[in-house]
Amino acid sequence: MVDGAAKSLLESTGWSSPDEDHLPTGHELIDQYVTPLSMHPALRPHVRYNSRVTSVGRKDFDKVRTKGRDQQPFEIRLESGETIEARAVIDASGTWRKPNPAGSGGVGAAGENSHGDRIAYGIPDVAGRERARYAGQRIFVVGSGHSAFNVILDLIALADEAPGTRILWAMRRDNLASVWGGGASDALEARGELGQRAKRAVEAGRIRVLTPYRIRSIANRGGDALSIAGVLGDDDVSVDADQVIVCTGFRPDLEMLREVRLSLDPWLECPTALGPLIDPNEHSCGTVRPHGARELAHPEKDFYVVGMKSYGRAPTFLLATGYEQARSVVAMLAGDVAAAERVELVLPETGVCSTDLAAAAGGCCGGPAPEEANACCVDDAVAKAEGKSGCGCGTSEPALLQIGVRSKT
Repeated sequence: MVDGAAKSLLESTGWSSPDEDHLPTGHELIDQYVTPLSMHPALRPHVRYNSRVTSVGRKDFDKVRTKGRDQQPFEIRLESGETIEARAVIDASGTWRKPNPAGSGGVGAAGENSHGDRIAYGIPDVAGRERARYAGQRIFVVGSGHSAFNVILDLIALADEAPGTRILWAMRRDNLASVWGGGASDALEARGELGQRAKRAVEAGRIRVLTPYRIRSIANRGGDALSIAGVLGDDDVSVDADQVIVCTGFRPDLEMLREVRLSLDPWLECPTALGPLIDPNEHSCGTVRPHGARELAHPEKDFYVVGMKSYGRAPTFLLATGYEQARSVVAMLAGDVAAAERVELVLPETGVCSTDLAAAAGGCCGGPAPEEANACCVDDAVAKAEGKSGCGCGTSEPALLQIGVRSKT
């Protein structure tokens, strides 16, 4: 979890690296790593704290004007009203404040915005600070990724302590074969086990699952209950819940960059050159090719987006990717082109076929199978050649449990 250069800098102050075998929470990552780094005497004088950027652009130039543009400094405006000039800008603002909605079409479901007091996005602290909000409640969780796994497992622990806590889990997937992750095939062992734990909880009947479920509206039924209406397969199905947790990913907030000349992938909203490398419609297994300043560049000279925001809507970002992105970009801005292009990054194999494309095709681990093989993918073909029944990634699983408090059909 720690960048090599940052580690060297911190160790010069007597700081001890966290236990590499421990899996830190987000708060632990901040407390044990980010905060000490931000307080380092070599960095602190150059970091402006508690500041929010509202816009980035060229001084006295709107987006349309070209002649002399590259010679103008950037003008960064803060929420406080202050303006800062800069030669270059690296946007590493992330996506945390821009969650995807519960609605399945990319926009909020009807009524979603009206019930924000009972809808949480991301991974709320259901076992800690927000325990009282969820204990003993009917909780509706939306999503099928690792964030949802964490929430589900935390809620199960809460249900063991708080009688009456009931969990409904809605996924949009048509095929559950790829939902649970790579298990033992995932080089990040804890991540692989996370999906398997969630799967075991479902199989044990600890959770009710709706899949494939697409939310159409969220309304108040009177009192504290929310009515969630959606489509389960081809049927209209509604359920009641007291609280909703949405774990459907995040997207970049581009509003503050409206006067910056950007080149964005039309659906991922990441840098155009990066899009083909991370597109989840195409890349469902294995690794992302190492990339750096070249792939992260925009038409606006000396402007870069790094970190989670650089991936736009793609869900596969890892911290190690961001560390290498930042190193490459800084090298490019410093004029060391050779160092910028010497991108060295090894990402772990996920062992996961995780996209809708993979589900529709019946699996894709290792890439497409040879034409002459009766198999769904390379791994499947190899397994059959060894006398096995196959790799299993093309196996279609039925919906685990389909429920409906009220059905309109």
